[in-house]
Amino acid sequence: MRQNRMHRRSLLAAAWAAPFSMVALGSSPARAEMDINRAANFIEATGQELVGALNSRAPVAERRQRVAAILRRAVDVEGVGRFILGRWWRTASPAEQQEYMKLFEETLIRNLSARFGEYEGVRFSLGRSQQRTEDDALVNTVIERPNTAPFSLDWRVGEVGGQPRVVDVIAEGTSLRLTQRSEYSAVISRNGGQVSALLDAMRRQVAALAARENP
Repeated sequence: MRQNRMHRRSLLAAAWAAPFSMVALGSSPARAEMDINRAANFIEATGQELVGALNSRAPVAERRQRVAAILRRAVDVEGVGRFILGRWWRTASPAEQQEYMKLFEETLIRNLSARFGEYEGVRFSLGRSQQRTEDDALVNTVIERPNTAPFSLDWRVGEVGGQPRVVDVIAEGTSLRLTQRSEYSAVISRNGGQVSALLDAMRRQVAALAARENP
């Protein structure tokens, strides 16, 4: 059972931003108080959109594109990206910041759309929702796939620019944005505090993902 939980957690972490993972966003656009019912409705609608795309009869490549479009609308990519880079955002040059955001979005969306886009027979159900802070709410979901034990995901939803957006995913009690922040910081620290080292690693990751999608 413990091995199954660890396996599910590793898959979820990889799905958020593989091998580097999803996502307080002090540097994100202005955020307002998040209504718990609005957050739940948003996750319900997003989940059903994803299920519809995943379970369609379309080719895998087309499913990936549909999933990618849904995720771009649902996730606060800019806020997540800046949070994960953390203190290194201030040390990066404007050019590095711009390239980082571009690479982060591409890495994030490619990973999620590639992994989710390969699944079929997915079922999604809404669990308990709770107000986390004034700024965000936590919405629990249960994901089921054929021949796989159901697993739980908590989606942290905040309001960004007047719209609800996913700002973190919590799997098996682990915040994936915090995990990813630690991993990104470790890459930069090991390379003398150079953000360029992380950008090099992210370029390689994007190239590997592109090669996997188009063997």
